[in-house]
Amino acid sequence: MLGLLVALLALALAYFALLDGWYLVRVPCAVLRARLLQPRVRDLLAEQRYAGRVLPSDLDLLLHMNNARYLREADVARAAHLARCGVLGALRALGARAVLAASCARYRRSLHLLEAFEVRTRLLGWDDRAFYLEARFISLRDGFVCALLRSRQHVLGTSPERVVQHLCKRKVSAPHPGCMPLRGPEDDWSLPLLWESSAA
Repeated sequence: MLGLLVALLALALAYFALLDGWYLVRVPCAVLRARLLQPRVRDLLAEQRYAGRVLPSDLDLLLHMNNARYLREADVARAAHLARCGVLGALRALGARAVLAASCARYRRSLHLLEAFEVRTRLLGWDDRAFYLEARFISLRDGFVCALLRSRQHVLGTSPERVVQHLCKRKVSAPHPGCMPLRGPEDDWSLPLLWESSAA
């Protein structure tokens, strides 16, 4: 019995040491929570919120959240967002999938140990090949936008237009991601390169 317990402990340790264990647990949990415990969001362009807190494992040598952790948190929030608005289900029904093709980040202020934050994710629009999303990291201490990430989710196996038609049961014209209005000073930076450079 003790040998089995030691083996299981060693296996768990290897899982978290050799693989990115928490990430491989968090994304499916976030998707399941979005599908089963949260209400469905019918508006594809609605902003959704995902709560987070800076943990010791998120820190870099300067004792603030590592830049790579922002991308990871945005990934978890994006998966939950796409699950809640039905895009993941529609992709599965159409035998398709979406992969991250490009991302661009702007860091405005550090998040520190145990600081609570929210990732506010919204769909900016789509074209014939990809969905474009935005994730804002908002400090719950003062509402400041600490980071802004924009990403391009390339759709494989179908088109974003067909995914939206499947969800809405009708043809919907796509808002172009470059036409979204600015919401604050954090938006005042050029991102057309993200859309243009990843078009190939």
